[in-house]
Amino acid sequence: MTAATTTSAMPIADGRIGLIAGNGRFPIIFADNARKLGLFVSAVAHEGETEPELEQHVDRIHWIRIGQLNKLINAFKGDGVRNVVMLGGIKKTHVYSTVRPDFRALALAARIALWKDDDILREIAAELERDGIVICESTFGLEGILVEEGPLTSRQPSKKEWADIRYGWDIALETGRLDIGQCVVVKDRVIVAVEAVEGTDGAIKRGGELAKEGAVVVKRSKPQQDMRFDLPAVGPRTIEVMASVKASVLAVEAGRTVVLDRDELVSQAERIGIAVVGIAADSVKPEA
Repeated sequence: MTAATTTSAMPIADGRIGLIAGNGRFPIIFADNARKLGLFVSAVAHEGETEPELEQHVDRIHWIRIGQLNKLINAFKGDGVRNVVMLGGIKKTHVYSTVRPDFRALALAARIALWKDDDILREIAAELERDGIVICESTFGLEGILVEEGPLTSRQPSKKEWADIRYGWDIALETGRLDIGQCVVVKDRVIVAVEAVEGTDGAIKRGGELAKEGAVVVKRSKPQQDMRFDLPAVGPRTIEVMASVKASVLAVEAGRTVVLDRDELVSQAERIGIAVVGIAADSVKPEA
C-alpha cells in the first residue's frame, strides 16, 4: 500500500489509518473515502453499536465489547496503526447495561473526576497516546463534509421560525457547555426538549410530539468542542425523524457540524418541506 496524503493538514506517512467505530453511517462514509485515498483502514467496531456493514468497507476489522480498551489498543498496535479517528456515537445508556470495562478501562475511569463526555474522550485519547497512537480530527480526509453557512434547501425559515432559532441558539450553547447535549427543540420560543442520554433523534421525537407540529430543531457544537471527536452530525435519518413529528426547521452550526449523505438529506428535506440552514456561531443575534 502506497502512502497517501489526505485533504487534512496531517499526512499519513505509513499509509494506514485506524477507525474507532461507533454507530451510524459516519464510520462507513469515512472508510470509503480513506480507501479511495489509498489508505489501509483498520477498524475497531463495537458489538451492539457499529453497523455490521462496516466489515465490507474496511481492510481489517476487530470486534470488541464496549469497555475493552486494552483489546482496542492491541488491535491497532497489531495492525501497525499509529493514527486513528473516532467516529460515530456510543449510546450513553450502555453505562447502565452492557458496558463491561477491562482493567485498563477501570484504571482510566478511576482517573476521571466527573463523567462528562469530553473528559472521558480526552482521557481515552491520552491513553492511546501513551501507546504511540494519535487521534486525528474526525473530519480527517473528508473535504466538504462540514455544513457551510447559509441555506441547504430552497425553503428558508420564516420570520417566526427564525425567532425560535435565535431563542434556541443560546440555549443549545449552554446545554453544550454543561455537557448535557448538543440539540434543543423549540416551539413558539419555548424549549420543548433538550437532548440528554437519548441522543438527537430521541430528543427530536420527544420534542416534536410535545410541540404537535412546526417544531424547530437547533443543533450546535459545545463551546469546549474537541474537533477530534463527538462533532454534531446530521443525516437523512435526522430528516426522517423530524418528518415523523412534523418538525419544520433544522438549524445547525456551520463549519462544525458534519452532514452525512448530503444529497439524500437535502432531497428528503425538499420533498417534505423542511428548511435546513447552516449558521455561523456568531451570526445569530437576539431580536431587537
